[in-house]
Amino acid sequence: MTDTARELDRSATLWELIARRAAVTPDAPVLIEAGTGRTLTFGGLRDGAERVAAGLHGLGVRPGTVVAWQLPTRIETVLLSVALARLGAVQTPVIPFYRDREVGFALTESKAAYFAVPGTWRGFDHTAMAERLGARGVFEAYAGLPEGDPAVLPPPPASGTDVRWIYWTSGTTSDPKGVLHTDRSLIAGGSCLAHALRLSASDIGSIAFPYAHIGGPDYLVMLLLYGFPAVLFEKFALPESLDGYRRHGVTVAGGSTAFYSMFLAEQRRLPPGEKLIPTLRLLAGGGAPKPPEIYHAVVRELGCRLTHGYGMTEVPMITMGSPDDTDENLAGTEGRPPAGMSVRITDPDGKPVPAGTDGEVRLRGEAVCSGYLDPAQSAAAFDADGYLVTGDLGHLTGDGHLVLTGRSKDVIIRKGENISAKEIEDLLHRLPGVGDVAVIGLPDPERGERVCAVVEQPAGAEPLTLAVLTAHLRSEGLATHKLPEQLELVEALPRNDTLRKVLKYKLRERYAG
Repeated sequence: MTDTARELDRSATLWELIARRAAVTPDAPVLIEAGTGRTLTFGGLRDGAERVAAGLHGLGVRPGTVVAWQLPTRIETVLLSVALARLGAVQTPVIPFYRDREVGFALTESKAAYFAVPGTWRGFDHTAMAERLGARGVFEAYAGLPEGDPAVLPPPPASGTDVRWIYWTSGTTSDPKGVLHTDRSLIAGGSCLAHALRLSASDIGSIAFPYAHIGGPDYLVMLLLYGFPAVLFEKFALPESLDGYRRHGVTVAGGSTAFYSMFLAEQRRLPPGEKLIPTLRLLAGGGAPKPPEIYHAVVRELGCRLTHGYGMTEVPMITMGSPDDTDENLAGTEGRPPAGMSVRITDPDGKPVPAGTDGEVRLRGEAVCSGYLDPAQSAAAFDADGYLVTGDLGHLTGDGHLVLTGRSKDVIIRKGENISAKEIEDLLHRLPGVGDVAVIGLPDPERGERVCAVVEQPAGAEPLTLAVLTAHLRSEGLATHKLPEQLELVEALPRNDTLRKVLKYKLRERYAG
């Protein structure tokens, strides 16, 4: 960690962090658009955001005003978000792929007084949707933003611990939850991530996921602390997006396990010895389980390091692998928590269990959210000691690395025996002909639940059979009672639109009949 990064890390608010970085390296680039090549400097980010803040002030936005925005990953989006931080408004980002149901829920629950939209984007009219939903204060913020004279602005917010962000969980099995964050919780998450990854001013990062995701401001914090730029991808698709990575010399890329697999698939199309992204030194991400075989394949075939971590909307950075970790830890764990994050593994009653013992993961620290919009949800989410009850299962190793073994709702109970879906998925990733896999439990009148493997195969692969799958798992030493009784082959597993996480509930709905 550099002296400059250490000093900036003490910033109380996001705006203070932006202003202090702009004073240190005003002419250094911070944002580069992959498609257009447009570039914004740290000084330009500060000055432009103040002009936009003045424009928003002219519309009536004040400290504490709730402003929703549903915008793609581009320079204007970051400027708008930073301008809202300068004003001390409460902002609620909405993933741009969400439609009437999710957007309407977010607008109603947050009581947003303003709603920024991109107009018609990728063939969908967001302005018309906003009008259908009766949204208040609708304005378009794609090619241009409201601007004004910064002299009209009130002083910047002084407190970093007031709630100024409302993020939305994916809502895969019920209505989304409004997650409350502060500037300090997001700064804590971003700074811990940056320090774990050993980044420097010579790096060039990339944001290929929606900036409206909780990872957006966390990534911005990394740029601010270490003074390096990121390439923004308004639309991420391979192989089309590769030109942006290559042309701008990206050194750090990632997103989630699905992104790693996509990069691997493209690498395998190249002649031996040709590197997919010549400047790439590190893939980093989280948000979904990482099979050990994916780690080894990335290091072997992409020729870079892979560090994977554990985070969620409620806590954007919980643990993270570091480039100087051992291969064993990088392949088989989610990394270690930073000093400010307390990870407690408990039994179902909340009693801590010894290292190496599986239990429920509970969290306490500065990066943990302040709760939910619904007070009842907040009360249910935290235990008596103030730890967030995640619903994830895992254990801590003797040297403090976290191993996740699944979700409490993802444990399959077959004839009274608990079966980890993740254990089976990790083994199946070693089987040729498996591109990706989701293991689910399905209702069964005799067993309680039966084990079903849903496999996405690479193009041109020989169709997999249950007999071949079972023989592979037996050869890997999997206990007989854990063997899948059902195999389903699909062209593509259902995924969400942010980090491409597999939506197992849709598979259960499809195959439960």
